Amino acid sequence: MSIDLAQDHEGRKAPKRDTGKSIEGVGQYRRIEGSDVMTKLTRRCRRGAVCLVAGSLIAATGVTLTGVAGAAPAPQGSWPYANGNLANTRVATGSTITLANVGQLKELWSFTLKGKAAKSDAGTGTLAANPIVVDGVVYMQDLRNDVFALSLANGRLLWEYVVNKPEVSGPGPNGVAVVGGTVYGASPTTVFALDATTGKRIWQDKKLLKKDQGTFGIQPQVADGRVYLASQYGSGPGGGVLLALNASTGKLLWHFNTVTHADSGVVASGVGSGGAWQTPLVGTDGSVTFGIGNPYQSAANAISNPNKQLYTDSDVNVNAATGKLRWYYQGVPNDFMDHDMQASPISTSANGVAVVVGGGKVGYVYEMNAATGKLLWKTPVGEHNGHDNDGLKALHHKLKLTAPFTVLPGAIGGILTNMAVAGDSVYAGTIDLAITWTSLNQVLGTKAGKQSGEVEALDLTTGKVEWDTKVEGLPLGATTVSNNLVFTTVLHGNSKGLQSRLLAFNRNTGALVFSRTLPFPSNAPIAIAGDTVIVPAGGPKAPTQAEDPQIVAYTIR
Repeated sequence: MSIDLAQDHEGRKAPKRDTGKSIEGVGQYRRIEGSDVMTKLTRRCRRGAVCLVAGSLIAATGVTLTGVAGAAPAPQGSWPYANGNLANTRVATGSTITLANVGQLKELWSFTLKGKAAKSDAGTGTLAANPIVVDGVVYMQDLRNDVFALSLANGRLLWEYVVNKPEVSGPGPNGVAVVGGTVYGASPTTVFALDATTGKRIWQDKKLLKKDQGTFGIQPQVADGRVYLASQYGSGPGGGVLLALNASTGKLLWHFNTVTHADSGVVASGVGSGGAWQTPLVGTDGSVTFGIGNPYQSAANAISNPNKQLYTDSDVNVNAATGKLRWYYQGVPNDFMDHDMQASPISTSANGVAVVVGGGKVGYVYEMNAATGKLLWKTPVGEHNGHDNDGLKALHHKLKLTAPFTVLPGAIGGILTNMAVAGDSVYAGTIDLAITWTSLNQVLGTKAGKQSGEVEALDLTTGKVEWDTKVEGLPLGATTVSNNLVFTTVLHGNSKGLQSRLLAFNRNTGALVFSRTLPFPSNAPIAIAGDTVIVPAGGPKAPTQAEDPQIVAYTIR
């Protein structure tokens, strides 16, 4: 699941609840009160201390108010979950933004990251998470795993929880969940819960993962008193693991290994296998479904030592209370091309039947029966050049492959970001970017050819493509529905470096109806709350570009 630009039910003693002291090197919070005007904080809080700062904003950050205070009502609305709701449909419930007024979107405020928080992480930028909007507050986590709470009305920093520990896998996308007055998040090896009003830590657990189980990089889901999350890049026998924690205490309730046995070729690659890195689906039927990542192996290993590599490149549905497997659907067996089936699964219904919609970097959308996992249809999206079934052919000893070879979609292609479902349609952004391997022994290839993308609509019942709109650049903002519009962002290059635009399409026709250049490249999904679009503009940049990552709010004015 690289991006440039089995099971065990084990109890664990609950971690101690925090008593107000921060632990050295783990995290600290700062409560910000009073003025909306930024003033310089002359004395930085010592790591390991709890600091209350009145009438100021942290020196590492700044807010620019674009509009005139009091000129219009304060923004309203919410985006309470990573994908808008527990069904992961990415529909902006209560949004007032439509075809009729989308042209009136204006920048309201921007919140700029400075200092260490602004340092780009492994070429993917500083912001990759989906913002959460609850009760007039925007919650965001950066790729150094710091958590920010901002006012939806004016972007003012309310509090900051400082972790200052970069993501080491993916990297990211990370992000937080906010439920019942508590913010839940993770750093690479630690899961924590914070008070949503103050940012004060409630509990944390640093011992959930073993050394060979990878690291955290997922935006968790919280429901029914449980926190659901997963690790990435697990190199041990069980690969990455799926986890459920008690939301009140952090106690481990169950875990599920996403790899059924260790493959020598995968282990030898040293990269890892399985796990999940997009927010899972919590169903109304007592289940939770994760989109699982790929196994890292060479083509040579896939040909000489083929196996399905269960449960990689699959949607895996387990009992939400126990972690027991209910069903799985594997999109790509014996994968050696980094074709994750990682997208957040979506819950909906077609012809009166409950279904789950999944997809990933292999560039297919899959619809499965929600009760059994039976495939109902699958549809390729974006460009393909004939290598989709290479893993399956190798599994049956029918693959004849010589190097060099080029695969489209590649490891940064297909459906990289999450899809949306609204009405009778599925909306997906796809990346058309090939990858070339110069040797059958290579685990990771290199980018090859042009970079472009598409936004497509598919019929929910049949999978038939309804419309397909080409876009300049890579659609990285996740498709997001607001009434009769579909939003996303695209990243592309120009003479000045990298640039991103916020786009909106007519849901019925696919016609582009809105485009706005962002102040900095974006590599993150957006959130829509009422009449406001929240865009994390903190993506990768060209070497000649200055660091200027920011969170920007656009609203109808």
